[in-house]
Amino acid sequence: MNTSKYIYLDNAATTPMDPRVIEELNKHFKDTYGNSSSLHSLGQKAGQILLKSREIVASLINANRDDVFFTSSGTEADNIAIFGVTSKNKERGNHLITSSIEHHAVENPFKQLEKKGFDVTFLPVDKYGLIDVVELENVITDKTILISIMFANNEIGTIEPVKEIGVIAKKHDVIFHTDAVQAFGKVPIDVNDMNIDLLSASAHKLHGPKGVGMLYIRNKGVRKGWGKFIEPIMFGGGHEKNIRPSTVNVPGIAGFAKAVEIAKEEMPKEIERQTRLRDTIIKWVIENIEDSFLNGHPTLRLPNNINLGFKYIEGESIVLDLDTERIATSTGSACSSESLEPSHVLLAIGLRPKDAHGSLRISLGRFTTEEDIDYFLEKLPHVIERLRKISPLKKGVKYMFEENPKNYQH
Repeated sequence: MNTSKYIYLDNAATTPMDPRVIEELNKHFKDTYGNSSSLHSLGQKAGQILLKSREIVASLINANRDDVFFTSSGTEADNIAIFGVTSKNKERGNHLITSSIEHHAVENPFKQLEKKGFDVTFLPVDKYGLIDVVELENVITDKTILISIMFANNEIGTIEPVKEIGVIAKKHDVIFHTDAVQAFGKVPIDVNDMNIDLLSASAHKLHGPKGVGMLYIRNKGVRKGWGKFIEPIMFGGGHEKNIRPSTVNVPGIAGFAKAVEIAKEEMPKEIERQTRLRDTIIKWVIENIEDSFLNGHPTLRLPNNINLGFKYIEGESIVLDLDTERIATSTGSACSSESLEPSHVLLAIGLRPKDAHGSLRISLGRFTTEEDIDYFLEKLPHVIERLRKISPLKKGVKYMFEENPKNYQH
């Protein structure tokens, strides 16, 4: 293959923009510069583009157009959902439920709410990263106002039992939010069939632009209007029905809509193709590299996610060595890659800290080819072998300390 090509296998962190999205962005950067709230014709043109984009994005999750609110990111969408619900419903109760493996955009808001007197249950997960829906229902009280469980984990790719969670939430009249940033555009989502009340997503995870996100807020049905169970946490003009008051990024949103349009059309083909590439990597590595293992569920996982553990070495070293071979991977969430602590996700599924440090996340995308995977599998064994030779962690050696994963958990 062309060894000057850079092999990008870090699509869970962010994705390269699709050329068709870039073309759409450029068109609107040039022509759609009016403020969508203005009364003149340029403003009205921008308003029509915004309306059309809202319809396209809503269609991906079988939502009503008016229930989609555009944000600047998935993180902002998560924060609006969590703080908006808890602010509106604090008189009704102060108990919140989430999982022990949430993205920091969900985990940290809940930690802040704990400091403000809210009672937060961080549900444990099994060795695959799945919550127990029976345990979820058992911890619900008459003070429970919000359940927030991610659709699929950003590090290990495990897909949670979202539909079952939705059934339980509806049964107990508890608001259900899911962070679907990793799943949106990669697997089918139906907010009505799954009883989802709030859903967060981000454009740059599906080959769209950075700086654009989305929050779905259920309007019809048991909730009888979004304004009755969530309120704004930011204040300004009347944009996005006051839920996200700021001049709307119409070109970016049009790019988001284009990315959604492409993802919706190509999803069946991409699920099949990326699942095949994913399983090829997992099978080859487990069979050919000693002391390697898969993190996350073997089948209930995103089509593009592979998280592998390699004993006796550190994941950061693997990432750096692969980079010298012109291959981009990661150890887990890019949002916490500067932290020296082991992944809270890997500790939650039961890994010892020294084994958690040896994780490598490979995440595929629309532009990942079989040739890319062949090159990666050619280089990976040499990287692992070299690092193990110089690693202070040796097979069969017992150390004076054995860290307890529970020391790092909630």
